[in-house]
Amino acid sequence: MQENKTASFFNGYSGDFNAIYGSGTGTFQRLINKWFRQTMLIRFQKTIAACNPLAGKSILDVGCGPGLYAITLAKGSPDFVYGIDFAPAMIELAQKEAKKAGVEKICRFAVADFTTLPEDKQYSYLILMGFMDYIKNPESVIDKAMHLANEKVLFSFPSDKGFLAWQRKIRYKFKCPLYLYNEKQLHQLFAHISPWQCKIENIGRDFYVTLEKQEK
Repeated sequence: MQENKTASFFNGYSGDFNAIYGSGTGTFQRLINKWFRQTMLIRFQKTIAACNPLAGKSILDVGCGPGLYAITLAKGSPDFVYGIDFAPAMIELAQKEAKKAGVEKICRFAVADFTTLPEDKQYSYLILMGFMDYIKNPESVIDKAMHLANEKVLFSFPSDKGFLAWQRKIRYKFKCPLYLYNEKQLHQLFAHISPWQCKIENIGRDFYVTLEKQEK
């Protein structure tokens, strides 16, 4: 199954995950710093800013990894932050980091599959950063996200253009499925989402997509 292969890859990758935030001075490293880490920083900053206000809000972080987004937001004192991920090792890291940050009472982390997550609870904000890269059927995920959110949904979609897209295709070929997008595809995906308003931004390696629910 696609989910099993992706989970296995990230479970094994978890120990080295924070290394992507490292530094280097070589030509190749500078290129990666400029395009890859810069995009990750932009999407992180945009997401934290978009989850405003935090008081009284609940947040679902899908594909939470080691909990960077969830823990940062928990420090702003929302009601509740729930982080889910395919990979048990990522969840273990997130739980340790939440305890270290003193937000373990606000953050809950669990190994879970978003596609089968019960729809009996809604969240103010849904975050899907670095998640759509591995999803074969994006339409079903988008639809579910809109059912679970009552204010905003925040996505990143990897671009199919540029050096990093080419590099990722090669790197992931035998590791796990990878799905890349262009702007036209995204406009088609989000063409009929009333009463949601969609904003698509090119932030380098990724497209950043904001869905905001409008009053009927």
